[in-house]
Amino acid sequence: MGRPSRIVLTAMGALALAWAFAPATPLAGSNAAATVTVRNALDIPRSAETVTLRAADVRLATGLDDLAKVHVRDDSTNQDVLAQAIDLDDDGAFDELVFQADFDAGARKTFSLSAGDRRVYSRDQFKAYGRFVRERRDDFSWENDRVAHRMYGEALETWIREPLTSSGVDVWVKRTPRLVINDWYMVDDYHHDNGDGADFYSVGRTRGCGGNAPWIEGQLYPSGNFRGSRVIANGPIRVMFELTYEPWDAGGLRISEVKRITLDAGQHFNRFESSYRIYAAPRPLQHAVGIRRNPASEMARGADQGVLRTWEPFKGNGYLGCAVVVDPAAVAAAPDTASEYLIVARVPEKGPAVYYAGSAWDKAGAITSAALWDRHVADFAKRVKSPLEVTVRAAQ
Repeated sequence: MGRPSRIVLTAMGALALAWAFAPATPLAGSNAAATVTVRNALDIPRSAETVTLRAADVRLATGLDDLAKVHVRDDSTNQDVLAQAIDLDDDGAFDELVFQADFDAGARKTFSLSAGDRRVYSRDQFKAYGRFVRERRDDFSWENDRVAHRMYGEALETWIREPLTSSGVDVWVKRTPRLVINDWYMVDDYHHDNGDGADFYSVGRTRGCGGNAPWIEGQLYPSGNFRGSRVIANGPIRVMFELTYEPWDAGGLRISEVKRITLDAGQHFNRFESSYRIYAAPRPLQHAVGIRRNPASEMARGADQGVLRTWEPFKGNGYLGCAVVVDPAAVAAAPDTASEYLIVARVPEKGPAVYYAGSAWDKAGAITSAALWDRHVADFAKRVKSPLEVTVRAAQ
């Protein structure tokens, strides 16, 4: 899920570094073109961890150009694993190949890359998906097999029944691994739990569960609703998309934002990348990432570790955990407002501001207490800090 993977390409002596976060039968008689070695340097296991390979690295090691025809085999089981090719810039050429595996603490695993038929996925293989929902006043909703979210578009600002201006992150809780957003929009009854989960969360004008906004002279300046969306990748492993926010006034500054969000199968956390543009002379900028305050919430914050989390009750519907994880080196402050808990971070002069936000519902059965949520959040922060070590070698 948008987590970093450290890539070391040994073919022809090249070295590269890449950020991370349908099984088909290879062509008859084809042999492995490259070996991928992946090491988990942590003393904790990592489940459903995404390995990201850059197209240039795969091409250099294998000579294969079309990532949609590159197949990945787990050498320990001799079985193909699900892989997804991604075109990041919409130029018609794939830029990354992603696949997932489980890693024990300190484990090392190898995978083989080979040429095969172009992959065609079945519906059952999809564990991540998202779309623009015009029929629901311009929502953008996305999900995986663990969590679901949405953010709000332009039409909702002027909806006659219930207008809302908010760039916060909504949470839809689910207790099923199947993808639900299309079904829930179809029946239009997703505020009631009919067995799979529901939308119990109320974002309002807050940051919700992991939204962000510029922080200028001690004040939050959130944008309006997004005005444009672009899907970059849409399963079966990774959903990635961008939301565009038109310029708004932020303490006398005109600022616009493009927000890229990535969610991988099997994960509770999304990766957020916010690219801000200031319509004036360049100047240092900070932004705040936050979680809505609930009077009954149990909040914990470790600003020195870049972590903020809450555990709050839903009336009669269990408990929800929300958390954000930012680079500890970028943390500037940890204030609260009347409606939000925040972590303020410095925005890089070049490149996007990167952070992670996620959620867990106790009724889903995997994370059933604040203590377990704390452990999960802490382990996730370790995984962000210590990416998988990935080596790609041309077959001998």
